[in-house]
Formats: sequence, structure tokens, C-alpha cells
Amino acid sequence: LYSSAASDVYKRQQVDTSIFEDLGYQHYWHSAQKKGYSGVAILTKEKVVNVAKGTGIEHMDFEGRVIRADFEKVSVMSLYLPSGTNLDRLDYKFKFMFEFQSYIDDLKKDYPNLVICGDYNICHRAIDIHDPIRNKNISGFLPKERDWIDQFINRGFIDSFRYLNPEPHHYSWWSYRANARNNNKGWRIDYNMVSENLKKNIKRIMLKLIEKPIPKRRKIIEQMIKHQSKMHVFGSSKVFQSSPARRIWWRIS
Repeated sequence: LYSSAASDVYKRQQVDTSIFEDLGYQHYWHSAQKKGYSGVAILTKEKVVNVAKGTGIEHMDFEGRVIRADFEKVSVMSLYLPSGTNLDRLDYKFKFMFEFQSYIDDLKKDYPNLVICGDYNICHRAIDIHDPIRNKNISGFLPKERDWIDQFINRGFIDSFRYLNPEPHHYSWWSYRANARNNNKGWRIDYNMVSENLKKNIKRIMLKLIEKPIPKRRKIIEQMIKHQSKMHVFGSSKVFQSSPARRIWWRIS
């Protein structure tokens, strides 16, 4: 399935990736206690020094939203931030966000070369959403959520996509309603946040999307590999992150 130039580390979210076992990948999972609810995973052919499942914070780990793999020169985290689908979940989202920030502040003391990839469920700036005026009171683009992204970046991270791509109309999620995908009425809620000390290693990043649904799991994976978007960050290690609902594929290499 893959050539020698294919990736050595894969990170997937919200999807069963057992098919990778046939391809010789090590796999590490952190799933929600509620079956089918949420979860994150890392799959790799690179040598892993350590895997940390969860944060040690009980309510976060109950929902299976964080996993980290430590490699020789870098640590890669898969994050799935909660959405604010109702008032209770919005309150929980804020609780998660602020406790996660404290957790990362402490973690960076021991793991300074950190890349946090995943679905943050927040658009940072007006350029990251198709209609900032009408969506200003919708969770995912609330001022408090956007302020949190601001302070997260200001405490030592780079939004790697915006670092190299200041242009509008780049999104990673579209509603299934009103033909939003075809009209590119989207939201950029997926990020690869990179520690500032890795800034010089960011060379290229782009989003490339699979255009049509594919019925079989193996075909989905093949298409994701073929239509990968790339972000060069560090050494020879590579990380991929995907969400099946969006059919978006990030590559860090």
C-alpha cells in the first residue's frame, strides 16, 4: 500500500484503524469509557520512547480525548477538544480548555518539543470561518473560545497553518446542510500547534481534501494517503491526522 516514502507515524481520530495492523503499524489507543463516543489513537512505525494515554485528569480521561507519543526528538499529541453542542457541554468545554492549558504549561517543562494535533472545535479568527458575523454567537466561534486560542498560542505555540498561509477560504469542516461543502462555507477547527522552539523547522503546510465519499475502509485509507496535506516540522519523523467526517489528512514531517 505504501512506498518507502510513505509515512512512519499516523495519528487518527474518531475512527476504527485496526486495518493498519495488516500494514505493520504499532497502534496506541485512548478511548472514551462510553462506547462509540470519542477517542484518539496514534499508529507508528517509528520507535516510540513512551506513550502517555490521557492526562491524569479524571474527567478528561473518561472521554478519551488526549494521547501522546514521545519520540527521540519530539513529542506528538492527539487532541480532541469537546464541542459545545448545548449549554451543559459548553460549560464542560470551557472547563476542559482551561484545565488542559494548565496541563500543557506543566508538560512543556519536561517535553519542550511538542506538537499538538487535532480537532480543537474552535475557529480562531474571522478568516477561519466562512461567515464570522452570523456565527459570532455560535459555539466554535464565541469570543471566549477565540480568546482561549489566543492565550494558548501566546503561551508558547504556533498555529503552523497560519504561520505559512495567511490566505482566506481554507477550512477543515463543513456542515452537511445547505450544500456547504460544495459552496466552501466551512470552518477551520483543526490545528497542528507547534512549540515555538520548533518554529525554524516549519517548512510547508497545506490542506488537501478527499472530494468524494468512499464506501470501504481500505479505500478510505488509500485515498487519505494519496491526498495528504503536508506540514514539514521536524527531522524524519512523520505524523498524520485525519477525521472521517471531514476526510481531511494532515501530514507532519
